[in-house]
Amino acid sequence: MIILGIDIGGSGIKGAPVDVECGALTVPYHRIPTPQPSAPTPVADVVAQIVRHFEWTGPAGSTFPAIMKNGVAYSAANVDKGWIGTDAAALLQKQSGCPFVVVNDGDAAGIAEMQYGAGRGQRGVVMMLTIGTGIGSALFVDGQLVPNTELGHLEVRGKEAEHRASDRVRAKKKLGWKEWAARFDEVLHCYDALFSPNLFIIGGGVSKKHAKFLPFLTLRTPVVPAQMLNEAGIIGAALAASQLSA
Repeated sequence: MIILGIDIGGSGIKGAPVDVECGALTVPYHRIPTPQPSAPTPVADVVAQIVRHFEWTGPAGSTFPAIMKNGVAYSAANVDKGWIGTDAAALLQKQSGCPFVVVNDGDAAGIAEMQYGAGRGQRGVVMMLTIGTGIGSALFVDGQLVPNTELGHLEVRGKEAEHRASDRVRAKKKLGWKEWAARFDEVLHCYDALFSPNLFIIGGGVSKKHAKFLPFLTLRTPVVPAQMLNEAGIIGAALAASQLSA
């Protein structure tokens, strides 16, 4: 089954058709910068552009950086606050003409990695973190998702974790990988103390450069890169939408 997956981020919106049987993009993804300001209608218009780019007419799935309940955004991380209370699924359907399932961005990436990637077959507690404009999270217990954890907003020494150790912070402050790794290591130790996971999976933009920072981490809990790298959100969104065609 082929389903269109779209990943909405604070800096870019990307999507591609996904073969949900094997968890792979059928063609390279198409990316468009996120409109600024990232209000609901402009963002939905970009999603509609991606739908038209692939001449897509069936069910589609999308990530969104917020607490999501039944397609409605209950928060807005790194996007316009006008999204709070918006029925994102209904808006995307209206603008694109396609039925949409919308899920938390970290949850989508985690769903993909647990199904096809580094978390496949893992039991116990597994935590997926997506490091990009912010820090997304997905928590699994024996393969079952605990939705909307949004741990990037957990305070670490008086500052939100993603304001201390996201990739945007690394770039903005021009931190070297070793210096940034020390910040990220501190965040991981906080998560480890709270949830005692058996495994951390690191995805998002930095996952492509994992060799530059993983050696500097001091955590005893295993930390591995996401196998789907920066495509996990697209794949997880498509997996979430596949239920529309079940």
